[in-house]
Amino acid sequence: MPPPFEPLTLVHVVFSSRIAGGERHCIDLANAQAALGHRVHVIGTANSAVAAALAPAVRFHGLKLPLLRGWRVATLARRLKADVCHGHLGPACKAVAHARPATRIGTLHVGYKAHHHARLDGLICVNRAQYESLPEGDPLASVIYNWAPERDAAAAARHTDLRAELRLAPGQLLVGSVGRLHRSKGMDLLIAGFKAHAPADAVLAILGEGPDEAALKQLAEGDSRVRLLGYRGDVDQALKSFDLFVSPSREEAFPLAILEAMRAGCAVLSSATQGPREMLAGQPARLVPVGDAHALGYAMAEELARLRSLLPQERGVRYATAAYDRINAVARTLGFYRDVMLHQSGRARGFDAEGEVHAAWHV
Repeated sequence: MPPPFEPLTLVHVVFSSRIAGGERHCIDLANAQAALGHRVHVIGTANSAVAAALAPAVRFHGLKLPLLRGWRVATLARRLKADVCHGHLGPACKAVAHARPATRIGTLHVGYKAHHHARLDGLICVNRAQYESLPEGDPLASVIYNWAPERDAAAAARHTDLRAELRLAPGQLLVGSVGRLHRSKGMDLLIAGFKAHAPADAVLAILGEGPDEAALKQLAEGDSRVRLLGYRGDVDQALKSFDLFVSPSREEAFPLAILEAMRAGCAVLSSATQGPREMLAGQPARLVPVGDAHALGYAMAEELARLRSLLPQERGVRYATAAYDRINAVARTLGFYRDVMLHQSGRARGFDAEGEVHAAWHV
């Protein structure tokens, strides 16, 4: 019989002023753990948007300056008597490495970097390729897939029709993408491919903000079909208006936007980066080579021609998404925490045949 459930004191760390995929995962995980009765804290940047998105039961601690983050995180974790300190994204994982005697966990939202992750006690990989490429030895590691948290509840409650907002005619097809406007996300490739190959009556809507916004607007200049709509809180609603969702990223470990598009039943076209290759294997979706604007645009044109041949009610796609279940992932994360704690205490656990740590508790 497993030991009785005991609440843990959990401290998540994420240093971001705005909310993107990794931050959303941290927020939803912290909220879910608090709902299960754990004592949950989040350490972040003062005035971060993360604070407002946390549940009332989760306490936020804002650091005003980026100096001595590792020492400050360690001091705060000791004061809170943290059982587990969990870092999200590289700089946070680097700071968490200082947080002894807490069990130090990191999630590889992007990828493994020795100077960020080598000193942690446990690593959560978001895809199998990450796990298989880790260096041998400590830290312990497990593959736990992310899930697609619900977006802003107030925005979701409002009915928005992106097609009507963009004044599209009934027969026009809408291509969409969601992501940070940064070179790694490949929005420049999407715009170039769309301009070169998409039919004249198609429209491209890109939702997101970031440092490349001005450059992307310049790239799109002269083509009224391309619309950069900035940050939107109604992404789930917008996805329902897309005929085709495109992920043009140059690198991607686990794109939540693709999972959200799958949840919305959109046709999906993606570059064959690490995460999508695994997520979309065996799914009714299409992959193209990474960094190839021509291949992306050509595939886009073919997909739009296929969709145009279908009635609107026939364009929805059903995906197998059971592997990305929120309840199971939260439980497995808590189980992994406890496995690493047991390993630290000298009662090391074995690995299963595929290399993943067995869960010590069912939470």
